[in-house]
Amino acid sequence: MSNNAHVVGEPTTLLEVLKQVFPQSSTTTLRKMLTQGRVLVNDAVVHRSREELHIGDTVMVLPHQQAAERTPPPKKTLQVDIDIVYEDEHILVVTKPPHQLTVATDRLETDTLHSRCVDHVRQSDPSAWCYIVHRLDRETSGILILAKDKRSKDHLQEQFSERAVHRLYRARVEGQPQPPQGTVRTWLMEDKHLNVKAVNANHPKGKEAISHYHTLASDGSTALIEVEIETGRRHQIRMAMQHLGTPIVGDERHGATTDPEKRIMLHAYALELLHPSNDDPVRFESPLPRGF
Repeated sequence: MSNNAHVVGEPTTLLEVLKQVFPQSSTTTLRKMLTQGRVLVNDAVVHRSREELHIGDTVMVLPHQQAAERTPPPKKTLQVDIDIVYEDEHILVVTKPPHQLTVATDRLETDTLHSRCVDHVRQSDPSAWCYIVHRLDRETSGILILAKDKRSKDHLQEQFSERAVHRLYRARVEGQPQPPQGTVRTWLMEDKHLNVKAVNANHPKGKEAISHYHTLASDGSTALIEVEIETGRRHQIRMAMQHLGTPIVGDERHGATTDPEKRIMLHAYALELLHPSNDDPVRFESPLPRGF
């Protein structure tokens, strides 16, 4: 097939021109030329058979090899390892695995959940971004929401600061909490090394931590509990369970003596809030991991 230019003499469509230039070829063959990127209109590759042409337009069909040389190799899509629960143009909701940082510390770690989420949204838009709204401790798994624009970020952070977000966690603890349900109210202080300790209510650096818990199930030696937190203090639930004398399984720092799953068995189970685009109430859940 010749690649000499054909000059259009009257308004028509690209497929009609190809039929004139290659009268012996079937419509299927002509469409294949288009999908292979072999057809140029005014030196630009065109794939649409119904492309409207005007008087003076030039149509050229390239040989296979020449078309391949002009076509850049397909861009490799990076497989980003994140567990997406929900996504739209305003928010990204994911399940964070245990042992992973939400965001880099002053050590400037490069592989964090935040960095993976940014890589994900940049697959379709190189200038896209994810904003951190809240965090989960490195050892905690579960539901995490990120904002994809600053307005959504501000709206969500306002809900968190006003304690308008319902955050439900589930944990496997050693022993049986007594009473089986109740509220733990403590004051916590965090030092510059991110160590957390309980202080009295009058301590100038103490921040109130309020955790409501109830027991879901028990097997005698451990109990599965659900905790709703009013405040989002670092290690809040872990400190609350230590306060009750029933540390979270795997949480050696706060008194646990067993670690069957090689992780702290604390999971952010559900998140309820208002969607930042329309204020509709939404709820996102992350199923309990194996072992809980």
